[in-house]
Amino acid sequence: MAAIRKPFKYSYHNITLWLICINVAVYLLTFFVGRAFKIDLMNYLGLSLYCVFDQHFWWQPVTYMFTHSGFLHLLLNMLALFFFGFPTEKSIGSKEFILLYMLCGVLIGLSSIGVLYLSVKLTGSIVDYMVPLVGASGAVYSILLTYAVCYPRAKIFIWGIIPVPAPLLILIYFVVEFVAQIWGSSSVAHFAHLLGFLFAWLYLVIRIGVNPIKVWKNAYKR
Repeated sequence: MAAIRKPFKYSYHNITLWLICINVAVYLLTFFVGRAFKIDLMNYLGLSLYCVFDQHFWWQPVTYMFTHSGFLHLLLNMLALFFFGFPTEKSIGSKEFILLYMLCGVLIGLSSIGVLYLSVKLTGSIVDYMVPLVGASGAVYSILLTYAVCYPRAKIFIWGIIPVPAPLLILIYFVVEFVAQIWGSSSVAHFAHLLGFLFAWLYLVIRIGVNPIKVWKNAYKR
């Protein structure tokens, strides 16, 4: 456990900006260069059972989190990464930040593949086998939870009007995603969002040695 919790020497290298730039670059590559040369880059970069198991595209558990299905999908994820990524990176340092982001993102991808595999085995759904999982949202949710731990008394203004404490926002998002996963019919990968919270929580407990619940309780003690 001591080796796992060995801290990095603090440094700040604007990794959040680099992540945003990479996501934008991959989007431009996918939708403009790919279409210009008639190459379906979404098939190569997104994460699907067919491509991983049949085509052996082993890189997809990494590349899927930099690939987006459209401009709005990209915009929403990058806005969240912009607002929550910079302060979180400044709080924990760039090395810890990129390890958290990439590790959670890859674990989300691998877990999603496992769940989709079981789903296909149980239901025989060709859709689950073929449709790719794309987007940074799972990793961004991991950053959102970490932000709420680093800044437990911060308030996020919903629609720029309603102030919501960061821990309460996490709870609201969790409930919304959980309900949507159980009863919703949207194509949004709600399960990946929930995994983002889960893996960030485990990262904070195991790697950092911080229990989010205790942090939030202490922050709001009278």
